[in-house]
Amino acid sequence: MDTQERIKEIVTSNSVVLFMKGNAQFPQCGFSGRAIQILNACGVKEPHTVDVLADNEIRQGIKDFANWPTIPQLYVNGEFIGGSDIMMEMYESGELQNVFKA
Repeated sequence: MDTQERIKEIVTSNSVVLFMKGNAQFPQCGFSGRAIQILNACGVKEPHTVDVLADNEIRQGIKDFANWPTIPQLYVNGEFIGGSDIMMEMYESGELQNVFKA
């Protein structure tokens, strides 16, 4: 299975996926940590996380998959939501909470 197929499998088989540096218990960058805090504030207790530092193919491949240059990247029900800045904007407007209620 190539990298894009692996990523698609991860994104479609989990309802909430965060591609991040580190994991939910030990984020390895401030943006990833902020993304986890936002998910927790939305009531998402156990998102499926993928540590891009552990897999260079995934680390580059996820940027190509969404055509998005930065990590973290959030997917909900197979749909790309955005990175930590977009997550924060959506959270502050209440839009992100609605994504999880749907």
